[in-house]
Formats: sequence, structure tokens, C-alpha cells
Amino acid sequence: MSKTLSHLDPALLAERADAIADAARELAAFGWTPATSSNFSMRIDDELAAITISGRDKGRLGRDDIMVVDMDGKAVGSDNRPSAETGLHTQVYRRFPEANVVLHTHSRTQSVCSRLFADEGRVRLEGWELQKAITGYTTHESVLDIPVFPNTQHMPELEARVDAWIDSGKPLHAYLINGHGIYTWGRDMAETRRHLEALEFLLGCELDLRRLTP
Repeated sequence: MSKTLSHLDPALLAERADAIADAARELAAFGWTPATSSNFSMRIDDELAAITISGRDKGRLGRDDIMVVDMDGKAVGSDNRPSAETGLHTQVYRRFPEANVVLHTHSRTQSVCSRLFADEGRVRLEGWELQKAITGYTTHESVLDIPVFPNTQHMPELEARVDAWIDSGKPLHAYLINGHGIYTWGRDMAETRRHLEALEFLLGCELDLRRLTP
């Protein structure tokens, strides 16, 4: 524990913790956070973010289940352990200054889709009206690629793959990890929830097409 929370407004941290816990309970009720999986975070300021403590039941979160990390993913003012995937959250905050919330879930639909499309390296969404739920998309006559990155327990490798996609200039609003789940983000909790719910629906539609198309 190398840093302190001395400059942080306790009321602001409590507000962030409540928002994360509320969202987590709702997403857990959908069955999207099985067996303590998934992690959620909110930016506090340019240097800090609030994030779920590793291993906690996402359907039963309270303020004590949320901790603070810096933008390198290191714990601040806590001896608790953040998720091993914390670096993927802080990467979003560093690369997308407008992003203030990151949600990562493990629904059955997301997990199956990640396996099914892993060899293609992406899920290509086009022609679906609900693509308009993603910020920046105004018509179904567009292409929304959700990359599928190989799974690894070595987070710097995964972060490098995400950086490479962003550096290539291709839009990135979410990504899947093979056999794992989805990450998405937004300017606030409402926008991020909308992205997550839309993507869950769209990935489910793609799975149904694969099942039903001869």
C-alpha cells in the first residue's frame, strides 16, 4: 500500500461505490456475473478509479467491496487485491479520456460467442437496428466490429493487443476475450449499461443466426 486517499473526498468515493454496487447487483440478477466473476469500475478523477475487489459476489456488493486504484492499476489506500484484470480497466481510462465507466461481465451468450468467433478474430455486427444503441452509430447501415482477443493470464500481452487495435485506427467500443467475457465502457453508467445490454442482445442474435442458418 504505497499511496493514500488523503486528497480524496469520501463522499465522492461513496457515490462511486454505490453506483458500482447497484449496477453489479442488477447485472448479477441477469445471470451475467456467475461465481464471483466479472469486474466493474468508475473513474474518480484523472489519477484514480474505483473498482471491485477481487473475488467478491457481485450480487451482494456494498461500499466495503470497492477499492481505489491508480491509473497503473495499483492499489491506493488499501491492502485489498483488485482484480488481476484491473489493468484492462485503467487502460480504457488512459486511452479514452471521455470514458468514466468500465463494465466486464461473463454472460453465457458472451462466453459462447467469444469461443465461436475466436478464429475470425471479431464478431461483425451489421444490419441490426440495435447497433444504434452504441454511441456514434446512427443507422443500421453500418458495421460494428467487436474484436475477440485470445485469452491469457499475462495481462500485459492482452493490453498490448488492445493497444494495437486502437493504434490501428479502428473504432473500439467493446471487446471479447476468448472463453471469457466482454468489456465495454461509456461516458457514464447509463451509457455503459446501454452498451452492455445492446451488445448482449446483438451477440445473442448472431448466435441464433448461426444456429438457424443452414
